[in-house]
Amino acid sequence: MNTKIPSSELILNADGSVYHLNILPEDLADTVLLVGDPERVPEVSKYFDKIEIKKQKREFITHTGYIGSKRFSVISTGIGTDNIDIVLNELDILSHVNMSTREIKSEKRDLNLVRIGTSGALQADIEVDSILVSTHGLGLDHLIWYYDVEPDFDVSYLQKDLGLDFLKPYLFNASQSLLSKFDERSIKGITATCSGFYGPQGRMLRAGIKSLDLVQNLSNARINGLRVTNFEMETAAILGLSKLFGFQAIAVNAIVANRINHNFSTKAHQTIDQTIKYTLEALS
Repeated sequence: MNTKIPSSELILNADGSVYHLNILPEDLADTVLLVGDPERVPEVSKYFDKIEIKKQKREFITHTGYIGSKRFSVISTGIGTDNIDIVLNELDILSHVNMSTREIKSEKRDLNLVRIGTSGALQADIEVDSILVSTHGLGLDHLIWYYDVEPDFDVSYLQKDLGLDFLKPYLFNASQSLLSKFDERSIKGITATCSGFYGPQGRMLRAGIKSLDLVQNLSNARINGLRVTNFEMETAAILGLSKLFGFQAIAVNAIVANRINHNFSTKAHQTIDQTIKYTLEALS
């Protein structure tokens, strides 16, 4: 017999929807596109043939609709692994908890999660305005260590290689079934996930940072002979929590900067739009 989850742990809104995302299980498609920027949600859903649901609470906006007979949800997560913790847990609630009885369901709901985000390249030969699909997520944050899930590879040696003695890096695979949908028009590579945009990504502006060589160290790092190609702030957490919750997950990155060549896209909005269209085409 299932034990009810207390209201202090499973917080619901007055209409029975999950607390932050403000949606009900029937509002959620089985294929979920995750974007950081709330303003990017309509930039994705404008390509739907029909939008049936629009809901918002705080930075979390959800649009659910169809392309042909294929149902999609697009949800804004906000920035960073702390927000990914909220969104992935609430997707798990929507999929695997009876929200009326507060009991865990016996049946499993499979979700396909696809992040569409912006990213910076860590290799000189990866051009700005290209599209990169993550084969793995390298976590340079602490989130996953709060959970009982085993990373797919031991990359603890990177702690020394990267000069980050205060971190315990982790690595998770992307979904092979989702990866197979993306053709040769995209680059494939290992995406590092940082816990912030400035110091955690090696940007030193006015104040000092502990790891002055982080960008170069990441560029030089090798994992089973493979390069770390790019970094951002969400992918590894999505892949790790998806393994814990039984979801399939991947990330598709619009490369808008190259940190080795020190350049930034002059047409970032167009590159993001191309990345959205490429992703929808692959999944449809």
